[in-house]
Amino acid sequence: MNPTDAQPALYLLATLPSEPVFAEVWALKQEVHRLTGSRNAVRLPPHITLIPPFRLVPADFELRAQAVFADFAATQAPAEVSLQDFAWFDHRTLFVHVAQAEALEQLHAALVARCRADLPEVPHETRPFTAHMTLATRDLPPAQVPALKQDFAARRYAATFLVTSLVLFRHDGRQWQALHEFALAGH
Repeated sequence: MNPTDAQPALYLLATLPSEPVFAEVWALKQEVHRLTGSRNAVRLPPHITLIPPFRLVPADFELRAQAVFADFAATQAPAEVSLQDFAWFDHRTLFVHVAQAEALEQLHAALVARCRADLPEVPHETRPFTAHMTLATRDLPPAQVPALKQDFAARRYAATFLVTSLVLFRHDGRQWQALHEFALAGH
């Protein structure tokens, strides 16, 4: 979609883990895809969503968002994230659990405040922020969920990484495309 089109575009803002965590979580997403046929989660790289998907007419939003997010990121210190094992949202979403999320929660709260002040068209989230890395969602075949739950309940995973940037994504109608990356202070 061309940013000058009048059709609303779908955006999200996230942070991606560094290596080796990126490759490890990507391999888990691919494994769940192979086991279940679930494709939704493999349409995005491993990430933690900071601003969930929202629709806007691009017009000048992308230019303004790029300036606001770049300025915001430049004022934020990197945040350490600890991942620990796996969890579920109901029977729909399997994810890698973020065990220590305080620094990320502070980053998220500051980001939401900045959006309210400078990008008011970004919708305000109604659910509490729950940092996580999705492995499979929405299109998991219900008949395969019990076995998948049992499989991942028996697994262990632990990793840490430093959040050093934010990434603005736009959906092109088929998949998510990274539009801009915004480095945090010192990166």
